[in-house]
Amino acid sequence: MASLLARRLQAAGALALAALGTASCQRSTASERTVLLNRGSDTMINVAQAWAEEYAKVAPGVSVEVAGGGSGVGIAALIDGTVQIANSSRPMKPAEQEATRTARGADPVEYVTGYDALVVYVHAKNPVQSMTLEQLRDLFAEGGRISRWSDFGVRHDACPRDTIIRISRQSSSGTYDFFREVALDKHDFKLGTLELNGSKEVVELVAHTPCAIGYSGMGYATPGVKMLSLSREGGPPVAPTVQATLDRSYPIARPLYMYTVGQPEGETKRYLDWIHSPPGQRIVSAVGYVPLPASETGPVPAPPSPSEVHP
Repeated sequence: MASLLARRLQAAGALALAALGTASCQRSTASERTVLLNRGSDTMINVAQAWAEEYAKVAPGVSVEVAGGGSGVGIAALIDGTVQIANSSRPMKPAEQEATRTARGADPVEYVTGYDALVVYVHAKNPVQSMTLEQLRDLFAEGGRISRWSDFGVRHDACPRDTIIRISRQSSSGTYDFFREVALDKHDFKLGTLELNGSKEVVELVAHTPCAIGYSGMGYATPGVKMLSLSREGGPPVAPTVQATLDRSYPIARPLYMYTVGQPEGETKRYLDWIHSPPGQRIVSAVGYVPLPASETGPVPAPPSPSEVHP
């Protein structure tokens, strides 16, 4: 009996050692996998996730973990050193560039990864087809006089009260900053404007709210909404098309950025190079944004002022 018990204990010990060895092997394999942390713009979350998923097939030893939160959140994480890459739908501000240099000891490096037309969305049944930038400011900006759809000279039967419901992004969003600076000429938003955390949520709410108007990236368009054409003072209305985005004839077209601290190396560089390659740029187009022309596929120093990149 004692001999049988001893043999059983010996066998159990061998199994335990084998299991420990297997677990140790799994940890060793996992520890060899490179993890790239990528955070920021909600406008870019769909394309960033699509890049990450496709890159896992290209480079199985690299895991790109993507999170949103807004451009400001991503840039703050880059400054804090908690991510390798920040996504942003606006250029870095001078104060953020300086904070990067102070905290990380290197300049931020900016990559343009594609382009977006920042679209003004209304409900699909809204009769309005276009607006001037002046009308857009009068509608969204503090002190503006437009508050009803009839102010545009239309009758909106799906909105019997005629009152316009304004929908915006939250203040940490690069889309919020860009829209406020370019479309609203730096004016504050009117009180009572609803602020939402995600680009997708803005479009979904407009699609389900006939009286609403909001703004979001062109990649979030659905059949439930209409994309308005916009015009500069004295100019013709321009629709948010691929060509109008590239030639900047659409008034609020913008680049989509990725930032690193200093020149990227190793897996970070290989990932950014792949994003700028034809397979990476095909994903930009597939999710509804505008891919880069062949001449715009490299890193450039971060701009000294946001105003230099505005249309």
